[in-house]
Amino acid sequence: MRYMMNSRNRIWWCAWLLLHAVVMDAQVRRITLQDAVLLARTGSVEAQSALSQLRSSYWSYRSFRADQLPEVSLSATLPSYSRSYSAYQESTGAYTYVMSDYLQSTASINVRQNLWHTGGTVTLTSSLDYLNQLSGQSGHRFMSLPLALRLSQPLWGVNSMKWNHRIEPVRYAEAKAQFLTATEEVTMRTIQLFFSLLLARENVEVARQNLQGMERLYEVGQAKRRMGQMSESELMQLELELLNARSALTTNESTWRSSMFALRTHLAIGEEVELEAVLPDTLAACTLDYGQVLDKALLHHAHALTLRRRQLEADYSVAQAKGNMRQISLYAQVGYNGTDRRISDAYQHIRGSQQVEVGFSVPILDWGKRKGQLRVAQASREVVRSQIRQEDQQFRQDLYVLVEQCNNQRRQLSIAMAADTLAQRRYDTGMKTFVIGRISMLDLNDARQSKDYARQARISELYRLWYYYYQLRSLTLWDWERNEPLEADFDAIIHRKENF
Repeated sequence: MRYMMNSRNRIWWCAWLLLHAVVMDAQVRRITLQDAVLLARTGSVEAQSALSQLRSSYWSYRSFRADQLPEVSLSATLPSYSRSYSAYQESTGAYTYVMSDYLQSTASINVRQNLWHTGGTVTLTSSLDYLNQLSGQSGHRFMSLPLALRLSQPLWGVNSMKWNHRIEPVRYAEAKAQFLTATEEVTMRTIQLFFSLLLARENVEVARQNLQGMERLYEVGQAKRRMGQMSESELMQLELELLNARSALTTNESTWRSSMFALRTHLAIGEEVELEAVLPDTLAACTLDYGQVLDKALLHHAHALTLRRRQLEADYSVAQAKGNMRQISLYAQVGYNGTDRRISDAYQHIRGSQQVEVGFSVPILDWGKRKGQLRVAQASREVVRSQIRQEDQQFRQDLYVLVEQCNNQRRQLSIAMAADTLAQRRYDTGMKTFVIGRISMLDLNDARQSKDYARQARISELYRLWYYYYQLRSLTLWDWERNEPLEADFDAIIHRKENF
């Protein structure tokens, strides 16, 4: 009777699984690793964040480039009215108040050009002023400034424009390299979630196989118990193992659903779709040389650009502190202007005008404040240099370890595949041997655990091979299969996303 009940339960269980598979078949989506990577690079939150950072750096660099080009501006006041009293000293020395009542309008066009080589500024100006006196001797006049050239030039101090000309291109190149690295890191995250789903699905399949095997063994055990060939204690041990197998299947199914949810969220796929991850092939064999990998990393990765930018910024801080010790600036203006009651005459009767001004600021007593600021900047620069050396050494060490891991991983995968085949054969043999009573339940459990571990190890080793390879791609920005650098049309990427 108990055998019939177990058989009936097993039939209902298989029928439910079949019905579940039929219902879900329309929503199952087979997805390869390449498909998942493509979706993640365009739709994942991490990819959008990397693109936003690139776009911010792009417009910052565009602003820097625009600051080196001529700037044309138009300013006007149309009109300005004033009616007020002001103090006036007469020839006798007495003061009185006179009323000022006038209407004024001004307009000017300015062309401004920064001189990044010297840190100065050149401005061309053309303006026209109109003044209409409304009280007293009323009347109006025009004052023209057909052309004026102004020069503002610091003679001592830091040339911020020149330093920006050295730093900003490095900063933008660093941002582009960081975007490529972030793209590869999105791929690494996708590989991690993809193989997590693969491993979870494999664990579910293994748990189902183990459950089916335990159900068969339990049926055999019941038959042996009825024939007196097995004790009650051994039968209860089989039943306990059967319950554990059912519990393991439930746990693995929950993990599988969680892994699928994580991958769907990462790829921005709807929750109604069930993903069926396809086991990827092994990467093409390639043995990497550390020296070659290091050269590619130092040439393409953002690491070297970041260190260079930080060094330049530290030097810039020292230059600023030195420039604050004393400041001298030159201001000069040459041009022509004219004035008359008629606007045409204001442009005909013009006279030359010149203005030159040289000013300086030298601290006499500041209690060592500026000198202290210089010492702080110099000390900070030494700290930055020490950090740069330390980070560079750590980067090279991590890269060496990664190259060794990547080269060794292919051998690890071969061993894991051989171990998986051998463990499966041992388990199949153990099942047959247990049925005829040649081995104990303890030996069978050991064979089953070895089989499960070998199956998990095979997928884990394949995951590490893919992960190490793309980690090397992210650190070198080099495609080692095609032997070419990783590149992107940054302008097209930025403008395409902006149109969205």
